[in-house]
Amino acid sequence: MSNQRSGVFIAFEGGDGAGKSTQAARLAAALESRGYTVLRTREPGGTPVGEKLRSLVLDHGNGDIDAHTEALIFAASRAAHATQVIRPALGRGEIVLTDRYIDSSVAYQGAGRDLGQDAVRSLNEWATSGLQPHLTVLLDVDPQLGRTRRTAGQAAEDRLESEADEFHTRIRDAFLGLAARRPAAYLVLPAHLPIDDLAGRILDRVGSLLDAPPAEAQDAAPHPAAAHDGGAL
Repeated sequence: MSNQRSGVFIAFEGGDGAGKSTQAARLAAALESRGYTVLRTREPGGTPVGEKLRSLVLDHGNGDIDAHTEALIFAASRAAHATQVIRPALGRGEIVLTDRYIDSSVAYQGAGRDLGQDAVRSLNEWATSGLQPHLTVLLDVDPQLGRTRRTAGQAAEDRLESEADEFHTRIRDAFLGLAARRPAAYLVLPAHLPIDDLAGRILDRVGSLLDAPPAEAQDAAPHPAAAHDGGAL
């Protein structure tokens, strides 16, 4: 891994407390040390309007937010993110690492809020004009472990984090189901593994993706139409 090439899009997914931010930071540092230009970003957020929507949907004290409104807020933030941040960076040949993407809405609102995974995915594919990651790194975390990590040091949980373990179990099952239907597009790792171990495995997989011929790397990004193969996708 030495030379800049066409843009590559990698999403980090998993339940709250899985360690996505930590692993995205470790991967970014490793890739930058090899001469790549890396853009780290997050959802909801990543743009000025996205950050405002993030506060609206995650902070406590904004009144009742029903499931459909919640899904639409996330989709609106993602639309701005894809158009204003991710696509331009890919066009510049950068490696984009995002902390959450469409799978989070499919899991949280589609499964967790019982809006239907197909409906939520279709909404977000429309919002992003079909932009899909080349690779999704799924850090699989047990809901109880995730809560323990989130509340370490008595940190406050946001509006979604504070939902019951049953909600987070549905989300975990949805993430694993998404990965099982398209295993070639995912790297699934147990979140309880040591940080260095996880970082090494992620770097190995991303290195293989970056070392692939450009045509193969491009093919690694699932075509939007393929996302509906296998039911929930």
